Amino acid sequence: MSILAKYRSALRAFGAITASGDSACGLHAAIASVCARQQLWTCHHRVVTRRLSSESKDELRVRYLDGQDSGIVVVGINRPKAKNAISKNLVKLMFEAVQDIKKNNKVRSVIICSVVPGIFCAGLCCLQMSELIFVSSLAAPGADLKERAKMQQSEVGPFVSKARALISEIGNLPMPTIAAIDGSALGGGLEMALSCDIRIASSTAKMGLVETKLAIIPGAGGTQRLPRLINTSLAKELIFAARVVDGSEASRLGLVSHAVEQNSVGDAAYQQALELAREINPQGPIAVRMAKLAINQGMEVDLSTGLAIEEACYAQVIPTKDRLEGLAAFKEKRLPNYKGE
Repeated sequence: MSILAKYRSALRAFGAITASGDSACGLHAAIASVCARQQLWTCHHRVVTRRLSSESKDELRVRYLDGQDSGIVVVGINRPKAKNAISKNLVKLMFEAVQDIKKNNKVRSVIICSVVPGIFCAGLCCLQMSELIFVSSLAAPGADLKERAKMQQSEVGPFVSKARALISEIGNLPMPTIAAIDGSALGGGLEMALSCDIRIASSTAKMGLVETKLAIIPGAGGTQRLPRLINTSLAKELIFAARVVDGSEASRLGLVSHAVEQNSVGDAAYQQALELAREINPQGPIAVRMAKLAINQGMEVDLSTGLAIEEACYAQVIPTKDRLEGLAAFKEKRLPNYKGE
C-alpha cells in the first residue's frame, strides 16, 4: 500500500488531468504564408502563433489544429538563418509554449517539427572555451555570432541549464509527443527529439550526438536517454565516435520508430507524424495520458513497483465519464465520443 500511496501522490503532482481543459492563454490567430514549404502551415487548419516578444517573434510557430484534427498541436521551429540552432529567444518561446500546452487538457498530442526545409534542429548550444559553440556540420559559419558576442561568461551556464530544463519539460508533457525529423538533428536537436515519446524521420535525415568532436559530452539528456532507447553498447559507440546516421540506419538501430522516403516538399516525416497523431486522437485522452505515465514511471523501477504504478494509474481512469462512454459505445456498436472527462 505504501508503494501505491507513493505513486498516487505522484499522480496528483502530475496534474488534475480529469479537470476541464482551459484554452491556451495568450494565443491568437496569425496566418503564415510566403514560400511553398510554409504554405503547409495554412492548409486546412487555423494557425495560432504565440507572439511572446518583439524580438524574433516568428522563431517558433505553434498551431492548435481544428476540425477533425482538434486536439493536435504542432510546434514548428523557424530559425532558417541559424539552421534552427537553439538560442536564448527560442528557449524562451518554447518554454512558454510548452507551459501553455501542459495546462491545456484539450490537447491530445503534440508534434515537434521544423518549418525550415532540411533541418530539424541542427545545433546544440554548448559551453567550451567560455563561449557558445553550435555543434553542426551544416551550420553556416558565424551563425548566431551576434548573440555569442553579447553573451557574458556568467550568462553561459544559466543559458545551458535553461536549455536542458526545456528539453526535460518537453519530456514531462503529459500527452504523447512526436518528433518529426525531416532534416538534420545533431547535438541538442537530437536530444530534443529523444525527449519525445516517438520519433519519425525521413530516410535522408541526419542524426547524431556529436559533442565529443568538441571534447565535451551531450549535456541535455543524451547520455541518459539514448542508452535507455537503444542497445547500451551501440549508444556508447554513437556517442564516443560522434557518429552521424541517416534516417534508415536510425530506424534499424531503434533510434526512430519509422523512416519514410522524403517527398518533394520535404515534409514526409511531418506528414507521417500527423497521421500517427490522427490515430491517437480518437482514443480516450485521460487513458492515453495515464498509459504514458505508467510506462515512463514503470521503466525506471523494478517490475513489482512498475505493476503498482500501473494499478495506481488504472485507478485514475475508473471514475471517468470517458470510461462509461467507451462501454456505452461498445454496447451500441458506435464510435465513442471522448471528451477527456
